[in-house]
Amino acid sequence: MRVRLPSILAAAVVFIAALVVGMASAQVVAPAPPGDSLRPYWSDGWRGWHFYEDPPSEEPAPTARPAPAIPARPSTPPIPPELVEFERLQKTLEELRNIAIMRPTEANVRRYMELEMQVVNRASYFADVAQRVAWATPELDPTLQGRPVNAQALEVFDQQQRSDRSTSVESLGRDHVLFFFYRSDCPYCHAFAPTLQAFEARHGIQVVAVSVDGGPMPGFPKARPDNGIATALKVTQVPAVFLAQPFTGKISPIGFGVLSESQLLERIATVASPAGEAMLPGATQRLALP
Repeated sequence: MRVRLPSILAAAVVFIAALVVGMASAQVVAPAPPGDSLRPYWSDGWRGWHFYEDPPSEEPAPTARPAPAIPARPSTPPIPPELVEFERLQKTLEELRNIAIMRPTEANVRRYMELEMQVVNRASYFADVAQRVAWATPELDPTLQGRPVNAQALEVFDQQQRSDRSTSVESLGRDHVLFFFYRSDCPYCHAFAPTLQAFEARHGIQVVAVSVDGGPMPGFPKARPDNGIATALKVTQVPAVFLAQPFTGKISPIGFGVLSESQLLERIATVASPAGEAMLPGATQRLALP
């Protein structure tokens, strides 16, 4: 039996084509082994010819950060109704006054005066209540704080003040003296000298008289002539009194002109206190006293 060659060749071609198609299908369908990151290129024909493809990244996916919590704003406390009413009353009063000023008719002025009278009555009632509260609360009563206003209480207060200040000056007399600057032709110095004499005898603090012009002063036979200390202290007005502590050289002005005994007590006690020196530190000087 003779077989035709063209028929055989055609069958061979069909067979080879079917075989090639089957191999291609097997390559596409066949999955790659799991975990095999180094697959041969022929098992990944569907990728093409990418010989230098980067390996898959192993970095973990970024996690979303929670948004920062926004602090809650403190709630504004409600305005008390009394303040609302006060502001409304104040505004109304101001508006009626301005209207009465710009158009001073009888009706406008009357409306303003009527409302003003209501405000005055409220203020008067407040003052009465405040007075009653002060009477019932000693620490809030102004008549019990500081210098009293009652005449009888004022007399007792002054006596107590003089006693305390006298004790303070007697204590200062242990290491302090009073410098009395005068001129022999000064009538005010002559009038002031007896007060200083009595002050020295009563409170036990020594008075050192210093004559600016070198003349004498009755009652102070041991008066010293000025040796330049008056110039150093800038004494331009006499009589003048200074409180001095000789062993430290600290000296502070007490006053100029004629002073009473109570004024001397008050000023010496004030100037010698730490609070008094702190009030006017520039007034205190340090000199080499004789």
